Amino acid sequence: MEGEMNNFIKVWFSVLVSLSYCYVMAKLVSNGIKRLIFFLPIIFIFFFLPLKLNSVNLVGGTSFCISWLANFKLLLLAFNKGPLASNPSSSSSLSFGRFIVIASFPIEIKESNTNPSSQNSHFPTKTHKNKQNPSQKNPKPVINFTIKTLLLAILIRVCNNNQDHNFHPNVVLILYFFLTYLVLETILVTVATLVRVMAGVELEPQFNEPYLSTSLQDFWGRRWNLMVTRILRPTVFVPIFRFSSTLIGHKWAGLPAVIVTFVVSGLVHELMYFYMVRTPPTWEVTSFFVLHGLCLTVEIVLKKGLSDTWRLPGLVSGALTIGFVMLTSFWLYFPQLIRCKADVRALEEYAKFGNLLGKMGSQSYHLWTKFRSQF
Repeated sequence: MEGEMNNFIKVWFSVLVSLSYCYVMAKLVSNGIKRLIFFLPIIFIFFFLPLKLNSVNLVGGTSFCISWLANFKLLLLAFNKGPLASNPSSSSSLSFGRFIVIASFPIEIKESNTNPSSQNSHFPTKTHKNKQNPSQKNPKPVINFTIKTLLLAILIRVCNNNQDHNFHPNVVLILYFFLTYLVLETILVTVATLVRVMAGVELEPQFNEPYLSTSLQDFWGRRWNLMVTRILRPTVFVPIFRFSSTLIGHKWAGLPAVIVTFVVSGLVHELMYFYMVRTPPTWEVTSFFVLHGLCLTVEIVLKKGLSDTWRLPGLVSGALTIGFVMLTSFWLYFPQLIRCKADVRALEEYAKFGNLLGKMGSQSYHLWTKFRSQF
């Protein structure tokens, strides 16, 4: 484990150096193809760096942050777009520190004002309800996060205790479904909290209670892993939407844009799987996202055809939505990870990390008691 942590530090030091180069090039080179050419070596490096790691959790998080999000942000920056670009309404550009933080981590700084015209597309969108003064502390998110963290700890313990295969395979899949959600949200919220405290900025939420989704459009566009939604929208959805509008008109241009967006998401997830399991792709996870993209386009067509005059009750549509996501996950999303025992390796790593935290806590307690005994 010590060697893996050394590799992890080396990888992220390489990321820091690479992003520093990109920051300088963005200042010196005008946006467009010329800047893109200067960024391409770094983009390729970010595709290869995760191969230096073997830990399922470390390689999964690193590849998500740099091979996917950072690379997409750099592609946008090449044309002076996206979260790393200079704000045209302001004469100042991002500071070096803020540039590194935004490029490295799955975060997006919350803008003080939002353009309502950007909210009317089918995928992906974000809503801004209940605007509050940042100084006003709302205890609800803290309580929710605490409850979810406790549930995550319980699920990890339960799954670790299933090493002798005491549970039915379908029960294991259900546990993995909720474990995936809780792991992702816990990690992303923790990272966002650290950045918020250190940088003093307000950030957009990463999740919005996906278990309350009432449709696939609601699930993928407004509730699940919103950082991915925000990066796929300007890099894939918007360009395809604009191109399709010239061919089939504005009304139906969202359909091919949705499908292409899900295809790209599936391919990138396939790459994430390769980093974690190091086996040739089976295209199951790509099929998962293509299927959801097709089903989402059908949902959009039905909504347009019915003109929102008829809707299922929220409780029914919510159960159908979550049920569909779960069943298709069991069918296409989890099997490759389970066959390659990536789940077992990940759980073992959670256990080692928990033991490490326990030892650190115990040592800190003994040092504290020893310190107090001297007074």
